[in-house]
Amino acid sequence: MKLFMREHIPLVIIHIIQLFLVLLIYWLDGYRNVPTALYAIFLGLVVLTGYLFYRYYTHQSLYHKLVTPLETLDDSVADRSGNAPFAEAFDRLLKSQYGHYQQQLKQLEKIQSDHLAFMNQWMHQMKTPLSVIRLLMEEGDDPRSVSVLEETDRIEKGLETMLYAARLGAFERDFNVESVGLRAIVENVIHEHKRYFIGSKVYPELQVDPRLFVDSDGKWLAFLIGQVVTNAIKYSADSHQKITFSSSTTNKEAILEIKDRGIGIPPEDRKRVFQPFYTGENGRKYRESTGMGLYFVQEICNRLGHRIELESQVGQGTTVRIMFVSYLTKM
Repeated sequence: MKLFMREHIPLVIIHIIQLFLVLLIYWLDGYRNVPTALYAIFLGLVVLTGYLFYRYYTHQSLYHKLVTPLETLDDSVADRSGNAPFAEAFDRLLKSQYGHYQQQLKQLEKIQSDHLAFMNQWMHQMKTPLSVIRLLMEEGDDPRSVSVLEETDRIEKGLETMLYAARLGAFERDFNVESVGLRAIVENVIHEHKRYFIGSKVYPELQVDPRLFVDSDGKWLAFLIGQVVTNAIKYSADSHQKITFSSSTTNKEAILEIKDRGIGIPPEDRKRVFQPFYTGENGRKYRESTGMGLYFVQEICNRLGHRIELESQVGQGTTVRIMFVSYLTKM
């Protein structure tokens, strides 16, 4: 109703001005019958009011659609805006735009799907030569093989991160929630990063309850824990300190805690570490930082229904806690 009134205020003003201009012409011409003039004004206002009521009745659906927020894009073409010519033209315009939008959306989805398929195929193809390089280095006696294997691990981790980043856009089609053993997941992550642990002179300390099972996707959970572990090792390198993996439970949640004794995160960076591409002060010291690791961690936690907390003190280390709402302790 407010939108209708605001739109028709100029019409009302112009109509009133027009009535008084007509009466002014008659007055200047010598016409002095005031009751007849007032009756003419009254009739003009009645006609205007009738028109406004007719206009509001025939366009009521249109004005309601214009002022009501849409929950989905489909709602814009779900209901008719009325039978008036303007309302019907407005509906045709919306349907035409909706059709163009759907067509462009399908094209973009196809491009994204083709890009994802290409990325998956390319990354899987890259794993084959890396496996050959690893095999040759492990069988050879070249003293440089250790360094080559370390670099191979880094390339494989980079490819894995790219693969999961590409799959994140189609997360709903690529996850399966089930009961998984938290300690087994952590042990696998530690095993995958063992060369990185050794090369960085940092050592894992495992204190996760083997009886603790949580509802999650094992593959995605292992990836997000791996991202946390990579950061913990990177910012604890050459410290000869431990990275502690521990678990606990409350009445509502199971908690996995990953604690390092590294350089820590400055206070001004803590609120932004989950933002994509934000590297902060530490990232400028370590050129390998991309600013995407913790962003992936938070995104995956949100989509799996987990929570994440981070605490850090400069010079003392960082603690990351992953909270699981649904868990079970098996005897």
